[in-house]
Amino acid sequence: MDAGNSPSERIYRIGCRAMNARFEIALWGGDAIHLRAAAEEALREVGLLEQQLSFYRDDSDIRTINTRAAYEPVPVDGRLFSLLQRAKQLSQETSGAFDITIAPLLGAWGFTGEGGRTPSNEEIDAARAITGMHLLELDFENLTVRFLAEGVTIDLGAIGKGYAVEQAAEILRDAEVGGALIHGGTSSVQAVGGQTDGTPWQVAIQDPLDAANHLAVVPLVDRSLSVSAVHGKFFTEGEARFGHVLDPRTGRPVQGALLAAVVCDSATDGDALSTALLTLGSPFLPELCDLRPNLGALVAVADDDGGLMVASSGIL
Repeated sequence: MDAGNSPSERIYRIGCRAMNARFEIALWGGDAIHLRAAAEEALREVGLLEQQLSFYRDDSDIRTINTRAAYEPVPVDGRLFSLLQRAKQLSQETSGAFDITIAPLLGAWGFTGEGGRTPSNEEIDAARAITGMHLLELDFENLTVRFLAEGVTIDLGAIGKGYAVEQAAEILRDAEVGGALIHGGTSSVQAVGGQTDGTPWQVAIQDPLDAANHLAVVPLVDRSLSVSAVHGKFFTEGEARFGHVLDPRTGRPVQGALLAAVVCDSATDGDALSTALLTLGSPFLPELCDLRPNLGALVAVADDDGGLMVASSGIL
């Protein structure tokens, strides 16, 4: 444990590996035993959510849905059903730029495994035919999920870390910790309260072209920061570089925008909205900021000289 501003208030740090990322919690308070117990409970929740939401685990609820939902309605628990409802709403709010049915396109581009490949136009068209939230049917009365075509597949990778961070934060709030900062893979961050001296937590957004520099340092108190970038996973063919963030509407990798960041109350919403902003670019910025109260956002776009053009609204 590291000393805080007072002998009675200390910062405790703990982490785990989940969802193919490193999750870490820094939290402070006067009772070390209570802090450890709260942090461990929060990380257990992250582990349970990985088991439920993982696209890759054979025993996950998502795998069960993907295997059965084209042939019969699949019952799910209330919390997962609510998350799928939320994903559908976020897709509508972003005109389809965020879409959890994008998995067939990710598969066509080789991004569900190691590396990647450029698919043919025919392969892209075939994947697009089974992509779209209109193919996901949610039965509110029976809490079931059904696909309206064979081959439809959902992947919560663009929202799962934010949701896990948000649920972990709720556990820490319920435990009445003094304050905490939680991150999942550095792309999803949620603050619970502020630092020991009452000031906001300070979180840097890395320059996508120069890791030694920051585009901004964002103060957070009871808010989240979500960052989406094209450089996380990519492959190259000749001089062309193809990132793993795909535009569901075209079936092709996002072009132009290199990084998008969203500050809002919900890490779940922030994850989805930063993905949509990366896809839609700076023209979407004004509309995005109208979607949630006190939402701030930033988008960095490559210019013709190999540098960055940064547009932001309300993020600092």
